[in-house]
Amino acid sequence: MRSLDAVGKEEIRDLLGKGWLTHDGMWFYSVCKEYGIEKANKLNKDATKSMVPFEVHRLTQIMGIPKNHFKSIEDIKDFLCVGMDLILPASIFSKLHFSVPSGNVIHWEWEKNECFAYKGMQRMGVIDNYECGVMYRIECWFESLGLKFVANPPPGKCRMHEKGYCEGDYKFQF
Repeated sequence: MRSLDAVGKEEIRDLLGKGWLTHDGMWFYSVCKEYGIEKANKLNKDATKSMVPFEVHRLTQIMGIPKNHFKSIEDIKDFLCVGMDLILPASIFSKLHFSVPSGNVIHWEWEKNECFAYKGMQRMGVIDNYECGVMYRIECWFESLGLKFVANPPPGKCRMHEKGYCEGDYKFQF
């Protein structure tokens, strides 16, 4: 048996991150079984919107970001990438990619069939009516930061399930 001192930082991050994601998924599934998918989707979004201001505050603190820091698309992309890297296990975050293809646009894309929520909702048997909570959470980050943006496509049902891929753009207004 290994001691805590023998366990690496990345292993601990992965364990804690996956534990949090498993809890989140099981909470969703429990609500879904008890009250139905529509109520689970609504409560998931309500809980996310309520939680995000605390999460964004903690992220900006740990990252040393002052208020009104976000003046460019690169500032936003850097926050997004570092923030996601801090909260997601590397084995999951490595499947989500961000780029700046032009101007004030951030493009995001999950590797085919690699979104953790897509896989989890499939296993639970609720993927047909699951509304994406992952990209919704990111959009709540932007709102919490006071950023003006348009999502294309807008939030909705799981894109990986409906389209066979999951990608989109956020266009920011400065």
